[in-house]
Amino acid sequence: MSKTAAAHDASCIFCKIIKGEIPSFKLYETAHVYTFLDIQPTAAGHTLIIPKYHGAKLTDIPDEYLQDVLPVTKKLVKLLQLDVEGQDGIGYNLLQNNGKIAHQEVPHVHFHLIPKRDAKTGLGVEWPAAEPDFETLGKLHKELLAKLENAE
Repeated sequence: MSKTAAAHDASCIFCKIIKGEIPSFKLYETAHVYTFLDIQPTAAGHTLIIPKYHGAKLTDIPDEYLQDVLPVTKKLVKLLQLDVEGQDGIGYNLLQNNGKIAHQEVPHVHFHLIPKRDAKTGLGVEWPAAEPDFETLGKLHKELLAKLENAE
């Protein structure tokens, strides 16, 4: 039984899908997570994994609604045969965006499981990496460790 009552937004497309008001190609469901095929897939098997708690960003979702995300994702990876040993040509991405600036289209936390079976389909990633600056990185590290220590 959930400790935190599920929050829903009557205007949210994902909340409507969870409640069955909008049909979906459901794959798997737990008490806290609902999964279904994306209707605008980047590859065959592109799946959405959504907590059954409405919140726009990851930090809005109670931990108990996130606890199934990775175990369910692992189950779906196996279902989609994305974990076949010895097949270097098969992979997948797990993507979760927060906020419009980070390319979040629906303001309800969701994870994309995107198969990568070839170079043309699936997710394309641009990663503009900075040159290493160990002095700046060291300062940031100290600041973050101090914040972590104070948060505990």
